[in-house]
Amino acid sequence: MPMKIADPSQTLRCNEVQLMLAELPLDGARVLELGCGRAEKTRSLAESGRVREILALEVDSIQHARNLQITDLPQVRFLHGGAEAIPADDASVDLVILFKSLHHVPVAHMDQALAEIARVLRPGGLAWISEPVYAGEFNEVIRLFHDEKTVREAAFAAECRAVESGILALDRQLFFQTRSHFADFAEFDTRMIQVTHTNHRLSPDLYAQVRQAFEAHLGLEGATFYPPQRVDVLKKPG
Repeated sequence: MPMKIADPSQTLRCNEVQLMLAELPLDGARVLELGCGRAEKTRSLAESGRVREILALEVDSIQHARNLQITDLPQVRFLHGGAEAIPADDASVDLVILFKSLHHVPVAHMDQALAEIARVLRPGGLAWISEPVYAGEFNEVIRLFHDEKTVREAAFAAECRAVESGILALDRQLFFQTRSHFADFAEFDTRMIQVTHTNHRLSPDLYAQVRQAFEAHLGLEGATFYPPQRVDVLKKPG
């Protein structure tokens, strides 16, 4: 069955961390997380008590420095680096996790990133590649200042090439919606515009346009969105 970039008919709503904990064989696993960001998912994995160890990579120097201040996750090792050059031995990890990070890899390096994922996975190991679907009300707000259509399509194409070449095999695809809530525009600004991994420079006019688009969804209890997501679970053959 060919891979699909989206499934508009899927309306399941769930928490992705809970979905991952239910779907992946985490018990005793050696896990590599690429693009760990604020290490929120890293913490959830570590505190599940199921994984043996986690190597968490982040390419953003500012966020990586913050992650190094985390002292209460002894089974986690934080390193600075990108998916196209993973500092890990061949066949050394059971699971590779990417939460919304493959499309942040430079397009020219995406094929190399998939090759690196295949290299470090043990035979039979799985890669959980989570990507946002380019659709929905939240995407309509975000794309005003950060349109990711091209890079998301490039990331999906790189996955398809990796499967077609045989270095990875499609195990399954999961389509669902997650909940994203903001108390007000100030929180949206902090979490989505004032990020360290991307330098969003909005003109006053564009900033006002984004604010207007966001506040169209604002109610008495804030703004809640249900952006669609896709997870491609890929397997290392063997």
